[in-house]
Amino acid sequence: MITREVTIRNRTGLHTRPAATLVKLAAKFVAEFYIDKDGFEINGKSIIGVMTLAAEQGTPLRLRFDGPDEETAADEIVQLFEDGFGES
Repeated sequence: MITREVTIRNRTGLHTRPAATLVKLAAKFVAEFYIDKDGFEINGKSIIGVMTLAAEQGTPLRLRFDGPDEETAADEIVQLFEDGFGES
């Protein structure tokens, strides 16, 4: 199991399009993926769960990965956050 810390960078936060992009990427991996915001943890492969976070720009999140491809999953998902979900 590994954890990573990220911060929402894009101006509009984790709204519908980035949430869908995140869930689609997470689904490629076998590893379990969870997102923690202020002690509230959700399954990162669930679009409903991700949307309930209501994470705005500047929100810190803790990501947790557990499974055989956890390193690759963590690297790719953290990169998606760092790239601001491709939003300018």
